[in-house]
Amino acid sequence: MMSEVKQAGGTELLSGADYLRDILRAPVYEVAQVTPLQSMARLSARIGNDVQLKREDRQPVHSFKLRGAYNMMSQLTQAQRQAGVIAASAGNHAQGLALSGHKLNVQATIVMPLTTPDIKVEAVKSFGGNVILHGSNFDEAKSHAESLARQHGYTFIPPFDHPSVIAGQGTIGMELVQQNGHLDYVFVPVGGGGLAAGVSVLLKQLLPEIKVIGVEAEDSACLKAALDAGEPVTLDQVGMFADGVAVKRIGEETFRLCQQYLDDVITVSSDEICSAVKDIFEDTRAIAEPSGALSLAGLKKYTEVHGIQDKQLAAILSGANLNFHGLRYVSERCELGEKREGLLAVTIPERQGAFLDFCHILGGRAVTEFNYRYNDDTLANVFVGIRLMRGQEELDGIIQDLRKGGYPVVDLSDDEMAKVHVRYMIGGRPSKPLQERLYSFEFPEYPGALLKFLTTLGSHWNISLFNYRNHGADYGRVLCGFELGDKDLLSFTSHLRELGYQWKDETENPAYQFFLAQ
Repeated sequence: MMSEVKQAGGTELLSGADYLRDILRAPVYEVAQVTPLQSMARLSARIGNDVQLKREDRQPVHSFKLRGAYNMMSQLTQAQRQAGVIAASAGNHAQGLALSGHKLNVQATIVMPLTTPDIKVEAVKSFGGNVILHGSNFDEAKSHAESLARQHGYTFIPPFDHPSVIAGQGTIGMELVQQNGHLDYVFVPVGGGGLAAGVSVLLKQLLPEIKVIGVEAEDSACLKAALDAGEPVTLDQVGMFADGVAVKRIGEETFRLCQQYLDDVITVSSDEICSAVKDIFEDTRAIAEPSGALSLAGLKKYTEVHGIQDKQLAAILSGANLNFHGLRYVSERCELGEKREGLLAVTIPERQGAFLDFCHILGGRAVTEFNYRYNDDTLANVFVGIRLMRGQEELDGIIQDLRKGGYPVVDLSDDEMAKVHVRYMIGGRPSKPLQERLYSFEFPEYPGALLKFLTTLGSHWNISLFNYRNHGADYGRVLCGFELGDKDLLSFTSHLRELGYQWKDETENPAYQFFLAQ
């Protein structure tokens, strides 16, 4: 029978020794591969440490999720196998479950949100999974899956918060020890916490001197929030760029283990993740999905922040199920994540020779982008990208030189709205006075999403600006301006809540004020 965890009464919580036993017994190699631990020569030389990459993208489903799904399913009773299993997933867990079901001759049903890209749906079907598309997001898909489980007697296979799933993922830690018993640090991506819990509990039983560091995306840091609160908490919203770790709430059991066995946690930005995707490609020619590159992004940042040198470091490339069109976003943002490019808004006098003077101050540095449109006879606002060799220190020096030269400047390198929208909209100022407020949205990519938006908002208030960006993900980024007076704000906010999309008021954003506002 599968191990069970109960927080109050009943079965006692599993100890580290219990998990070690279960990991050693896990039959995952009936379907999973022992993946390589590959040296990253270029990155190692650059950061002064021996960096090694655990290639879980080499699994049959191109993700580590196969290990946990198979370990739990292999322990089902004969009756449970005959009834079938079910899960909710938009990606890697779904594929792991489908292949496990095929191997064990168990019918696997996976409920996937309507927004799931076709490439992921077809991948699950190719492994023999029965796909049901339901709901506009993961929570709605999960609720439907749980309802079907009760209705048909399916066993629900959770993506992370179960001892058998955790033990399956922990086999990665066992392989790390066998492949290099002299590691100093291991960096593990954190979404729901199953991988981090399994790897850390294994390593701390066998080689407790190894430091295990959890890595989270800044916009979905549910473990950090739980550690700060002392218990799992639910985030209001999560970013979807690294969708494999876009989890609002850490698991109960995974949190208990991560709190006990992880040595530290670090968060990284989307740009830093993009930079890590590029590093992986340059060293291995592998293309990681964003959540797959998460732990390497954390490794780079952690070693820089803590001044770590001459150590043996391992990061887990947890998956490579990337929608190809998502590479556009990665390519645009990786230089910013590496601090090899800076974005500035600079005010230049509208006179002959002003741009030449501006370029002289840049000192021959490569300009990667320059956006300008005539606005009035006195001043011009330009959006400029600059190639950097020495990172933030060099950019700070450029800003200082420009200000000394009489050019007002604002650093937009960390301004998400500027990077996603405004750089493509330079010159679009209104031709008449407007009471305009600006909002950003994340749009689910399913039929009727735009119609719902316009029905809820567009029929009540005039839309004065609209920009849509999508990089192949299951959601799009929308920037929208509305003609709104102060008296309209309360009603407008009420309609935003009714809409149910993630949104943010961007009216005071400096990029908007520089280039788009009246």
